[in-house]
Amino acid sequence: MAFVTPGMRGTLVLAAALGALASCGHTPLDCMERAMYFESNRSSRDGMVAVGSVVMNRVESGKYPNSVCGVVRQRGQFAPGIMTKRMKEKTNVREAAQSVLRGERHPLIGNAQFFHTANRSYHYDNMHYVLTAGGNAFYERRPAAQVTQSAPPAPLEGLTGW
Repeated sequence: MAFVTPGMRGTLVLAAALGALASCGHTPLDCMERAMYFESNRSSRDGMVAVGSVVMNRVESGKYPNSVCGVVRQRGQFAPGIMTKRMKEKTNVREAAQSVLRGERHPLIGNAQFFHTANRSYHYDNMHYVLTAGGNAFYERRPAAQVTQSAPPAPLEGLTGW
């Protein structure tokens, strides 16, 4: 049996944590690309940037994991298989993901941390919609008295380029 000193214990814990992080094999860029690819169906740059903006709003909120991969991997929050399915064609996804990681946000997303497929409707009184783009409707959760846009607005594209 090996003897571990108190000083070595911290080093071993750090090494184990770094090993676990490395073993996941995904960088923040990989995770952001996957979120954009599977959630916006590669439909538009606005849709991809809006999805990325939601991911970053969650990272910065203090209510969700504080990393891109932590947010994207959250069970039940994003498309099933988001971290395991094969990405066939990554046309323009990388550029949009890099841009969001460098600080770009969709100009209309505000503090939205949620979205759903645009053609679905939900009848909760706390959903304040801010944008429809890339096939998704994006919203903030607010007290009912502060909701001023209770239905998804008309789709709007072309604000972020392409």
